[in-house]
Amino acid sequence: MLRLTCPICDVDGEETEFHPGGEAHITREGPGSSDADFAAYLFYRKNPKGVHFERWRHAFGCGKWFHVARCTATLEVFGSYRADTSGPTEAILDAIRARRPGFDAGLAANAKTGAATASTSASTSASTSASTFAASSEEGAR
Repeated sequence: MLRLTCPICDVDGEETEFHPGGEAHITREGPGSSDADFAAYLFYRKNPKGVHFERWRHAFGCGKWFHVARCTATLEVFGSYRADTSGPTEAILDAIRARRPGFDAGLAANAKTGAATASTSASTSASTSASTFAASSEEGAR
Protein backbone atom coordinates (compact mmCIF):
# COMPACT_ATOMS: atom_id res chain seq x y z
CA MET A 1 0.00 0.00 0.00
CA LEU A 2 1.26 3.46 -0.88
CA ARG A 3 1.60 6.12 1.80
CA LEU A 4 1.18 9.60 0.33
CA THR A 5 1.43 13.07 1.84
CA CYS A 6 -0.79 15.84 0.53
CA PRO A 7 1.43 18.92 0.14
CA ILE A 8 -1.62 21.20 0.41
CA CYS A 9 -3.04 20.14 3.79
CA ASP A 10 0.05 18.17 4.94
CA VAL A 11 -1.96 15.03 5.73
CA ASP A 12 -0.20 11.67 5.46
CA GLY A 13 -2.51 8.83 4.45
CA GLU A 14 -2.93 5.53 2.66
CA GLU A 15 -3.56 5.51 -1.07
CA THR A 16 -7.24 4.74 -0.48
CA GLU A 17 -7.63 8.32 0.79
CA PHE A 18 -6.39 9.62 -2.56
CA HIS A 19 -7.40 9.17 -6.18
CA PRO A 20 -4.82 8.71 -9.00
CA GLY A 21 -5.07 11.03 -11.97
CA GLY A 22 -2.48 9.72 -14.42
CA GLU A 23 0.77 11.11 -15.69
CA ALA A 24 1.87 14.53 -14.45
CA HIS A 25 3.26 17.36 -16.55
CA ILE A 26 1.37 16.65 -19.75
CA THR A 27 -0.84 18.89 -21.83
CA ARG A 28 -4.45 17.93 -21.28
CA GLU A 29 -6.28 18.48 -24.54
CA GLY A 30 -9.85 19.74 -24.47
CA PRO A 31 -12.83 20.21 -26.79
CA GLY A 32 -11.07 22.77 -29.02
CA SER A 33 -8.14 20.50 -29.87
CA SER A 34 -7.61 18.59 -33.09
CA ASP A 35 -8.51 14.92 -33.30
CA ALA A 36 -4.83 13.98 -33.53
CA ASP A 37 -3.91 16.03 -30.43
CA PHE A 38 -6.82 14.57 -28.47
CA ALA A 39 -5.87 11.03 -29.56
CA ALA A 40 -2.28 11.69 -28.47
CA TYR A 41 -3.54 12.91 -25.08
CA LEU A 42 -5.77 9.86 -24.58
CA PHE A 43 -3.60 7.04 -25.87
CA TYR A 44 0.09 8.00 -25.91
CA ARG A 45 1.45 8.01 -22.38
CA LYS A 46 4.69 7.06 -20.74
CA ASN A 47 4.53 3.86 -18.72
CA PRO A 48 8.03 3.57 -17.31
CA LYS A 49 9.43 0.95 -15.04
CA GLY A 50 11.12 3.17 -12.51
CA VAL A 51 10.74 6.79 -11.48
CA HIS A 52 7.46 8.31 -12.63
CA PHE A 53 5.67 11.59 -11.93
CA GLU A 54 1.93 11.27 -11.34
CA ARG A 55 -1.12 13.39 -10.47
CA TRP A 56 -3.12 12.50 -7.37
CA ARG A 57 -6.20 14.06 -5.77
CA HIS A 58 -6.80 14.12 -2.03
CA ALA A 59 -10.30 12.72 -2.47
CA PHE A 60 -11.16 12.22 1.21
CA GLY A 61 -9.44 15.35 2.44
CA CYS A 62 -8.90 18.81 0.99
CA GLY A 63 -9.91 17.67 -2.53
CA LYS A 64 -6.89 19.33 -4.18
CA TRP A 65 -4.71 17.89 -6.94
CA PHE A 66 -0.97 17.42 -6.41
CA HIS A 67 1.95 15.54 -7.97
CA VAL A 68 3.89 12.56 -6.63
CA ALA A 69 7.30 11.22 -7.64
CA ARG A 70 7.44 7.46 -7.15
CA CYS A 71 9.03 4.31 -8.47
CA THR A 72 6.58 2.10 -10.35
CA ALA A 73 8.73 -1.00 -9.78
CA THR A 74 9.11 -0.76 -6.00
CA LEU A 75 6.20 1.60 -5.12
CA GLU A 76 8.70 3.79 -3.26
CA VAL A 77 7.42 7.35 -2.91
CA PHE A 78 10.13 10.03 -3.19
CA GLY A 79 7.90 12.96 -2.36
CA SER A 80 4.90 15.04 -3.32
CA TYR A 81 4.60 18.62 -4.52
CA ARG A 82 1.90 21.08 -5.50
CA ALA A 83 0.30 20.72 -8.91
CA ASP A 84 0.70 24.44 -9.63
CA THR A 85 4.48 24.08 -9.88
CA SER A 86 6.30 23.38 -13.13
CA GLY A 87 8.24 20.40 -11.82
CA PRO A 88 9.49 18.49 -8.80
CA THR A 89 11.39 20.32 -6.10
CA GLU A 90 15.15 20.00 -5.82
CA ALA A 91 14.67 18.09 -2.53
CA ILE A 92 12.59 15.46 -4.34
CA LEU A 93 15.15 15.21 -7.15
CA ASP A 94 17.90 14.79 -4.51
CA ALA A 95 15.87 12.01 -2.84
CA ILE A 96 15.52 10.26 -6.21
CA ARG A 97 19.24 10.61 -6.98
CA ALA A 98 20.15 9.27 -3.52
CA ARG A 99 18.15 6.07 -4.13
CA ARG A 100 18.64 5.84 -7.92
CA PRO A 101 22.20 6.97 -8.71
CA GLY A 102 21.66 6.54 -12.46
CA PHE A 103 18.59 8.79 -12.49
CA ASP A 104 18.81 11.45 -15.17
CA ALA A 105 17.49 14.76 -13.84
CA GLY A 106 16.96 15.72 -17.48
CA LEU A 107 14.12 13.20 -17.50
CA ALA A 108 12.36 15.27 -14.85
CA ALA A 109 12.78 18.38 -16.99
CA ASN A 110 11.59 16.37 -19.99
CA ALA A 111 8.46 15.42 -18.08
CA LYS A 112 7.15 18.82 -19.11
CA THR A 113 8.40 18.71 -22.70
CA GLY A 114 8.19 14.94 -23.24
CA ALA A 115 4.43 15.05 -23.46
CA ALA A 116 4.65 17.75 -26.12
CA THR A 117 7.11 15.59 -28.05
CA ALA A 118 4.88 12.54 -27.62
CA SER A 119 1.90 14.62 -28.68
CA THR A 120 3.73 15.80 -31.80
CA SER A 121 4.85 12.30 -32.78
CA ALA A 122 1.43 10.90 -31.94
CA SER A 123 -0.22 13.65 -33.97
CA THR A 124 1.99 12.76 -36.90
CA SER A 125 1.22 9.07 -36.41
CA ALA A 126 -2.51 9.74 -36.02
CA SER A 127 -2.53 12.00 -39.09
CA THR A 128 -0.68 9.36 -41.10
CA SER A 129 -3.09 6.67 -39.92
CA ALA A 130 -6.09 8.88 -40.76
CA SER A 131 -4.67 9.62 -44.21
CA THR A 132 -3.98 5.93 -44.83
CA PHE A 133 -7.50 5.03 -43.70
CA ALA A 134 -9.04 7.74 -45.92
CA ALA A 135 -7.02 6.58 -48.93
CA SER A 136 -7.97 2.92 -48.40
CA SER A 137 -11.62 3.90 -47.93
CA GLU A 138 -11.61 5.81 -51.22
CA GLU A 139 -10.05 2.84 -53.03
CA GLY A 140 -12.57 0.49 -51.46
CA ALA A 141 -15.44 2.69 -52.64
CA ARG A 142 -14.39 2.43 -56.29
